[in-house]
Amino acid sequence: MLLPVFTLKLRHKISPRMVAIGRYDGTHPCLAAATQAGKVFIHNPHTRSQHFSTSRVFQSPLESDVSLLNINQAVSCLTAGALNPELGYDALLVGTQTNLLAYDVYNNSDLFYREVADGANAIVLGTLGDISSPLAIIGGNCALQGFDHEGNDLFWTVTGDNVHSLALCDFDGDGKKELLVGSEDFDIRVFKEDEIVAEMTETEVDARSDRTGEVIFKDNFSSAIAGVLEGDYLMDGHTQLICCAVDGEIRGYLPGTAEMRGNLMDTSVEQDLIRELSQKKQNLLLELRNYEENAKAELSSPQSEADGPRGIIPANTKLHTALSVNLGHETQAAHAELCISTSNDTIIRAVLIFAEGIFLGESHVVHPSIHNLSSSIRIPITPPKDVPVDLHLKTFVGYRSSTQFHVFELTRQLPRFSMYALTSPDPAREPLSYVNFVIAERAQRVVIWLNQNFLLPEDTNIQNAPFQVCFTSLRNGGQLYIKIKLSGEITVNTDDIDLAGDIIQSMASFFAVEDLQVEADFPVYFEELRKVLVKVDEYHSVHQKLSAEMADNSNLIRSLLVRAEDARLMRNMKTMKNRYMELYDLNKDLLNGYKIRCNNHTELLGNLKAVNQAIQRAGRLRVGKPKNQVITACRDAIRSNNINTLFRIMRVGTASS
Repeated sequence: MLLPVFTLKLRHKISPRMVAIGRYDGTHPCLAAATQAGKVFIHNPHTRSQHFSTSRVFQSPLESDVSLLNINQAVSCLTAGALNPELGYDALLVGTQTNLLAYDVYNNSDLFYREVADGANAIVLGTLGDISSPLAIIGGNCALQGFDHEGNDLFWTVTGDNVHSLALCDFDGDGKKELLVGSEDFDIRVFKEDEIVAEMTETEVDARSDRTGEVIFKDNFSSAIAGVLEGDYLMDGHTQLICCAVDGEIRGYLPGTAEMRGNLMDTSVEQDLIRELSQKKQNLLLELRNYEENAKAELSSPQSEADGPRGIIPANTKLHTALSVNLGHETQAAHAELCISTSNDTIIRAVLIFAEGIFLGESHVVHPSIHNLSSSIRIPITPPKDVPVDLHLKTFVGYRSSTQFHVFELTRQLPRFSMYALTSPDPAREPLSYVNFVIAERAQRVVIWLNQNFLLPEDTNIQNAPFQVCFTSLRNGGQLYIKIKLSGEITVNTDDIDLAGDIIQSMASFFAVEDLQVEADFPVYFEELRKVLVKVDEYHSVHQKLSAEMADNSNLIRSLLVRAEDARLMRNMKTMKNRYMELYDLNKDLLNGYKIRCNNHTELLGNLKAVNQAIQRAGRLRVGKPKNQVITACRDAIRSNNINTLFRIMRVGTASS
């Protein structure tokens, strides 16, 4: 149980997820949070705010212990921490969609101010892997970038989608921190520096007791929570849990006192075991009561021909499951199909399926009408992504006249490539795009991989190498060819570069391949990428031109203001009016130019995202060191604006001839 120890009511709205606590003087913890209108407030309850000497910071007119930091752009992320350990105090880091500011609050000065082309949606500060210097790591449009205290770019890599959250932790227990990246595609990727070491899909997030799974504590705010932090905000030697609401309300909590032991947070392992066994006892008693009521019902209401049997199902009743591919028809799209059937004349009354990322809300209930009850049921399944999914099934089995049902619980895994149907090869439709590589594995092992990752018909008989298999995508009808030669050379033909990457990553994991170099060519995709790169150059040129024009107009504004004020002092009202009319027209031009610049930047971000995704896809065609080399070499080629080299790297994995 948590006890409230303080409540603050600040007169500033707080943007969600943009709160941080830092010791900006090395001693006193202060709260920083982003507000609307491009400002960050710093709340310092320990000492009266000093008078700031720079134009970026000014005193809040609402509270004496709050200072406001002018960013002049919409803040997209914020954090605080020791960016330069030699200073002995924390820095404040503020990200926008175009820039990253590292600010020294104590000395009222910028540590660095960097333009970030890929935007900054999330930020984290700390050490990563073997990189000795603490990094400010930002996540943007499919890209990750890390800066040291001088603003040097020490870390860069790409990820699958727009980044929404970042965390640093020792994921694999090797004493070094890895970077956890959450993105829009519901994936959490774990980076050991620039190498992905784990990848998982999550469509829900829960915060509960790590032992019992129970909710530990609840409290209600009048508005939504903007962020949850920890820190010794009272400076009394105790770390408080600090909750910030978007309306500016801040509450601090401490764990309950010693007299309050025995609550959920302080339970021992023995108490947890007692609770678990007690719950099992209640469940067994309830099950026994159901059996007794079934037996009574069977004795008191004998079976009739119309209703059929009722009561307890036979003890030898079994539940069978099978997965297959259904090519669909005019009224139903192609899909994977789960068939559930019983081993006797009992009927299936309902099926409850839990699965991540397949159904809306992560669960799906099939409840046949009373007229369609039978001993088998077919359930269409259409996974949106090629990932293996565990289907957790609860099947209600009984008789037509039963009022209580036996529940069968089992788990069945849906293979990774379940949305691909084995079909006959058609040379006319064979894709021109391909990936070619060599794996030192016997053909029989490749066949085992095929059986584990695709839904193959039971009568499929694949002989020894050389052989080829052809699949058709149930999503878009695209063709997939996998060819195996006697030499161990494997060729994957598909126009879908994401699918090719998924197949290579799946094979590498199955065969425990640490490093894999490939030769690849995706002519249509590469041509589209070439067009995107041309657009990026155009948008960069427009951006530079607009920036130059805005700088010229700013200088002209200063000149017109001085001349207008000179005319006013000389009581030359006609000249003053003319100057202010010129200022008015110039201001309209600036506003129009700003709108054009915003639209240009939005288009630029969209195209940069496509470029970053292309680099990430080229990397996923390789494994281990070749993958990291491709990502690094692609970035270098883009920096030097060498487009031909970029495509050579994507094709053969290296820039050298």
